[in-house]
Amino acid sequence: MTAAASDWAAAYTRLEFDRPAAELLRVRLHGPGRLGALDAAAHAEAAALWHDLAADASVRAVLLTGSGPVFCSGGDVREEYAERDNAPRRAAMAQQARDIVYGILDCPRPVVTAARGAAAGAGLALLLLADVSVVAADARLADGHVPLGLAAGDHAAIIWPLLCGVAKAKYLLLTGTAVSGAEAEAMNLVSLAVPDAEVEERGLQIAARLAAGPPEAIRATKQAINAWVRQAAPVFEAALAAEVIGAGGPEGREGLRAFAEHRVPRW
Repeated sequence: MTAAASDWAAAYTRLEFDRPAAELLRVRLHGPGRLGALDAAAHAEAAALWHDLAADASVRAVLLTGSGPVFCSGGDVREEYAERDNAPRRAAMAQQARDIVYGILDCPRPVVTAARGAAAGAGLALLLLADVSVVAADARLADGHVPLGLAAGDHAAIIWPLLCGVAKAKYLLLTGTAVSGAEAEAMNLVSLAVPDAEVEERGLQIAARLAAGPPEAIRATKQAINAWVRQAAPVFEAALAAEVIGAGGPEGREGLRAFAEHRVPRW
């Protein structure tokens, strides 16, 4: 945290905060795993963030970005494999997934994401649920749940069909196919794709414009449009439940084990 950030930010250890402008808060993810993967503490903080932001009237826009050349490759799969028999941990992760999805949707502040490099799993949830998503044209976006033997439950079912359509959503989620930032923009999965060197500056420009705009009109418009997304809440809850149950089943165990052992899963 820097001196310009809000007082509540001092409690966070995996997120870094600063104020590029008085009413604009920049949040940097610091996932300690490979390609910015989130450990348990980082995932918990990514979930808690939105409650604190909603309560902070000094913030009128948020820019969420990564550290260095990557955004976030999702949760730490090896850590998840080690905790595969910990039912309370799986339940806590599911609640954090809810807090991320509903927290971003309900946050009264407009949220802009600026992503370079890899975005997967929980990283994709943070990226794609934002009000405006800016990615590097050569970024790699992929939801890897199904290849790991898990239902795509943490965010995809609630938002992907609305963004890129049912046909593309099924293809990308069922196969785990990765797409570039440029491809993601072409299919409306993200708002904008720009050259890698311009990602954060473009995100900052958009967030600054929103911070300087009429706050109530922006909030009301965001909430009205997000009503489309909230209609799919039962779909999200069903997918999330399937993921939690599957994580303790034979396919989830085999997928996580294969990843930890650097081999192809045997279904």
